[in-house]
Amino acid sequence: MGVGHYENFPVGSLALPRRLRAPVHAIYRFARSADDIADEGDATTEQRLAELSALSAELDRIGRGEAPHTAMMRELADAIAAHRLPLQPFYDLLSAFSQDVVKTRYANFAELVDYCRRSANPVGRLMLALYGETDPKSVAMSDGICTALQLINFWQDVAIDWKKGRVYLPQDDLAKFRIREEQIAAGDTGGLWRALMLKEIERARAMLAAGAPLGRKLKGRIGFELRMIVLGGERILKKLHESGGDVFGQRPVLTWRDWGYIVWRAVRAK
Repeated sequence: MGVGHYENFPVGSLALPRRLRAPVHAIYRFARSADDIADEGDATTEQRLAELSALSAELDRIGRGEAPHTAMMRELADAIAAHRLPLQPFYDLLSAFSQDVVKTRYANFAELVDYCRRSANPVGRLMLALYGETDPKSVAMSDGICTALQLINFWQDVAIDWKKGRVYLPQDDLAKFRIREEQIAAGDTGGLWRALMLKEIERARAMLAAGAPLGRKLKGRIGFELRMIVLGGERILKKLHESGGDVFGQRPVLTWRDWGYIVWRAVRAK
């Protein structure tokens, strides 16, 4: 199953307990469908927002104990009921996707982190809820990891997002390092591009490091899964750093060699 923006989402992972694979798939399908509504095809802004609003109305029906209209949402309703999942993370995801339809620039890092709070952190919170690990410290560390992973995805996809008309690099940082959007369009890594990207890379690295202890705090399969996710993020950051943030020539991705290293490290770090 392709995952697109949710490439860090543990869909179908053998590390997941069998009892949780169905609810994880239901959550993934909801998130993937909503993301596609916001991002794929040639629908108008009004059509995209209307479809996302329809998903929000389905969540309202679930909250009232009514049967949703679509099969996908009925499956999600079953997962929510069976595992007593909170509804707010699903509303947060829809809020972020609706924002993606209308907002293409971010004035500063705080705005970007607020977007990540709604576009990425809900996934981690739902996974913790499935495992019954909802203490404030675990949630805070999960938020740090998820925000970091979303930022890493943004730094990987600077060139891809530009083609979609979006720039997630904070506008005040672009101005500080004297980077014009024409430079992004040209795939030009001259001037202070390297300095800009290294700053953004370090921001993501600090957040990932702050949340990483959660992978050792959580026991069993969820801990192993999370350690692999964190290590994957670290490897992408390493590749970004080594390239000086040159994401125009080749988008950094994980290879089979990287995955071998990740699994080895995840097992040893338990």
